[in-house]
Amino acid sequence: MNKFNRLILLIVIAVSAAFILPRQAPVAPDASPQTTDTRLLQAFNELESDLQIEGSARIKKILPDDNKGSRHQRFLIQLSHGQTILIAHNIDLAPRVPDLKTGETIRFYGEYEWNNQGGVIHWTHKDPGEKHPHGWLEYRGLRYW
Repeated sequence: MNKFNRLILLIVIAVSAAFILPRQAPVAPDASPQTTDTRLLQAFNELESDLQIEGSARIKKILPDDNKGSRHQRFLIQLSHGQTILIAHNIDLAPRVPDLKTGETIRFYGEYEWNNQGGVIHWTHKDPGEKHPHGWLEYRGLRYW
């Protein structure tokens, strides 16, 4: 393989890695978890949806992926006051968050939708159509979007 072909191969690998590997981002200051928890409880009590929210919570339970339609990695988080919320992370548009463990903390930015079980947070990925705010999950110092 000549130098030109090796250079092209290295460029292709670097560009591919930029799209496949999770992006690492510095941990930014978060709103107080109590403030976020209170806001999510309010949204649940008032049957509110379409709420863009950033926060953090402990992982309560890992659920099987939802493979109907767009594939979603699913797990439950539990807020400080006991409310549980489903996180539905689209793994057709964003990398899967690897090695999730119950009891550990995960940060999130996405859209809360009300349901009678506590609600769901989705849109935890970039919007390829650029019409919705980009969301993310952050776990063990890595941001997945």
